[in-house]
Amino acid sequence: MAIQTYAKALSQRGIALAVCSKNDEVNARAPFENHPEMVLRPSDIACFVANWTDKATNIRAIANQLNLGLDAMAFLDDNPAERALVRRELPMVRVFEMPDEPALVADCIAQSGWFESVALTEDDRNRAAQYAANAARAALQKNVTDIETYLTSLNMHLLWRRFDRVGLTRIAQLINKTNQFNLTTKRYTESEIAAMIDAPDWLGLQFRLLDSFGDNGMIGIVLLHGTGPEQDIDSWLMSCRVLGRRVEQAMLAVTVEMARARGAEHLRGRFIASGRNNMVQDHYQKLGFCSEADGFARLDLALYTPPSLPMTIEDER
Repeated sequence: MAIQTYAKALSQRGIALAVCSKNDEVNARAPFENHPEMVLRPSDIACFVANWTDKATNIRAIANQLNLGLDAMAFLDDNPAERALVRRELPMVRVFEMPDEPALVADCIAQSGWFESVALTEDDRNRAAQYAANAARAALQKNVTDIETYLTSLNMHLLWRRFDRVGLTRIAQLINKTNQFNLTTKRYTESEIAAMIDAPDWLGLQFRLLDSFGDNGMIGIVLLHGTGPEQDIDSWLMSCRVLGRRVEQAMLAVTVEMARARGAEHLRGRFIASGRNNMVQDHYQKLGFCSEADGFARLDLALYTPPSLPMTIEDER
């Protein structure tokens, strides 16, 4: 009971809970759905996998469904053989040891500090619902053969505004925690970001995505530096939760509009490899930027025309 209560509290703080069970699915789900003393209910579980496949394979499937890196996963199991398997096959996953006394499990995990965070944002509190909505989107996509039809059916709205102090904590959180879809993985403190808000040579843009399944929260950031005809994209990062939905193109359309208003004629960006962000190494090329010998990619704003997109873009300024 103690571990369920602790897990429930983690879920309310935005930690995604997943079930990885060797069992028939109907039997694995039964306690969550029917047992009167269960603290955790199906609505608390972001991903439920129950079959007879090995757990390392199923953890990979869970990470893929939740759009999380394996290094963001933690595994708890009362079977030492299962723990050993996951340690061997997935060394990047945090595997917790189990004390002999079951009542002490929750305290041991809490004392590890693995789930501690400096601050808790509203997006964090809504994270469990966001993961559940992602599962619903995935279920819808399985029934649609045309990707454009699927994207249009989501009724997406991309909301954007400049960096502000209301979103400061979440902006800093995204900048410092996003690793995969992050072109430069530059890190900034809250105080450094706050200074950028009023600095004329910086422009920070924050993006939020809503659709028919709910609010995805703040999902992207573009940070521009410079005031002349050529301005640099210092940072571009995005949540992997919204991959494949053409959000990058929408973010670029907004960025170009704002850069033009600041007198820009060219945008310049670059990819800095971190060992974890290879997925975006050709990001700028896919968006129509031309690669240059100096390692940067440039976009001539006079030649840029925003594409037709399966979403509305709304200015929240």
